[in-house]
Amino acid sequence: MLEVPYWLWLAFAATVVVSLVVDLLAHRTAHVIGFKEAAAWSGLWVGLALIFGAVVFLVLGSTAGTEYTTAWLLEKSLSVDNLFVFAVIFAYFKVPRAYQHRVLFFGVIGALVFRGIFLSLGVAVVSRFTAVLFVFAAVLFYSTYKLLKDEEESFDPGKSFAVRMLRKLIPVRDEYAGAKFFVKEAGKRMATPLLAVVAAIEAADLIFAVDSVPAVLAVSDDAFIVYTSNAFAILGLRALYFMLAGLLDRFHYLSKGLAIILAFIGVKLILQASHKLISPSIPEIPSPISLAVIVVVLAASVVLSLRRPAPAGATERTDPEPPADPPRRDA
Repeated sequence: MLEVPYWLWLAFAATVVVSLVVDLLAHRTAHVIGFKEAAAWSGLWVGLALIFGAVVFLVLGSTAGTEYTTAWLLEKSLSVDNLFVFAVIFAYFKVPRAYQHRVLFFGVIGALVFRGIFLSLGVAVVSRFTAVLFVFAAVLFYSTYKLLKDEEESFDPGKSFAVRMLRKLIPVRDEYAGAKFFVKEAGKRMATPLLAVVAAIEAADLIFAVDSVPAVLAVSDDAFIVYTSNAFAILGLRALYFMLAGLLDRFHYLSKGLAIILAFIGVKLILQASHKLISPSIPEIPSPISLAVIVVVLAASVVLSLRRPAPAGATERTDPEPPADPPRRDA
């Protein structure tokens, strides 16, 4: 395990907290986020992630720096599928575009908490039971199969466990009340559909963690590396969504690229576990090679998608820009 100085942990925490506060203040007034604004924020998040990666290189060494960069890029690429789910959820609940950033802001905070819990548990399990890496590899191979066969699990936001539990805990009204999560009606506290949307976003992130956590643990089993890389990737999700909204279906080869990456990481996990449990002579895949594979596959997927557009109507997975009219009565 890396000997991470306390000041580096504090620097990471301070960066995340300050960034979230600045983001919240910058978007305290609900408004529709356009491409230019989203691109600027996306550049900021990527810049922060890379600057922190440079600090990791300088303080913890080249190996740790490479693992951080690989894990961040891996999580960033796997997060693209989250964007499609965000679009499905927003369309289902007919969330006005001006309120979508507020929903994703609180969704990100929840994701940071839950990913921290899952990654801590994953690191603890891997450190004690190396054989679990074979199980993680099986999970990634199954995800690869689903992506290659285009077998996507149906996701009904209104019937997700989190939304159903919310409705059992507190009444959810039918209409939005601006950017509010709670209102009082006849002296009774009620949730607005906006809170149900946050619950659906959190439920979706839990589903994606099934792939994300095993994948990042193949890159590193150090708590600092896996959590900081995940955190910076998650922080940039909102800006990435607003920047690519309406363009997601154009990258139709990206799912195939992600399948290749997941399969590669699965092989990496098997070799890693075999090296530790069976024989030290079994080679492991170095982090620089992992980083190179991820970069090449992602770049090839994007280039192929742009050079070979899908036939019209073949990639209509979602309606990423729902209208800003009132929500359906079943919301």
